Amino acid sequence: MSDTSKTFRVKANEFAFSFDQAAIDGADFYKKSPTEFNLIHGTRSVNVRLTESDITGKKLSMEVEGETFEIEIRDELDQRLDSMGFSTVSTKHVKEIKAPMPGLVLDIAVKEGQEVKEGDRILILEAMKMENSIMIQNNAVIKRIAVTKGQPVEKNQVLVELE
Repeated sequence: MSDTSKTFRVKANEFAFSFDQAAIDGADFYKKSPTEFNLIHGTRSVNVRLTESDITGKKLSMEVEGETFEIEIRDELDQRLDSMGFSTVSTKHVKEIKAPMPGLVLDIAVKEGQEVKEGDRILILEAMKMENSIMIQNNAVIKRIAVTKGQPVEKNQVLVELE
């Protein structure tokens, strides 16, 4: 399959649309700074500011003429994996955070009912004289904190339950 026939599916807030490589080639992009661009397509010119991007570049947050858009880009491989059911693997919902090793709870950084995002620190566990930050692996809500500050814990002991 040639590059000119590639199709991309895009979700921007509640809008969904697709475009191909020819549409990209028909637009002019001018980089004003590392996060600011000017897009010209036909007779229309639009200023765009990139406000956030994930490491893959497939999820973006951008401001277009003062309006913010959360954008998700799915190329042909992503679309094929979706149709085969592989995208559902990444949406596994974790119900509990367990101690990866025996240790002592030094600090708890969350409260019950708090919304947390992927990468947020849940607590600090001291093990073998080292402080280990326990991080959340996906967005969630803290249902119950099963330990207290200063409490010793065993490996695989439930530290936090998630909704």
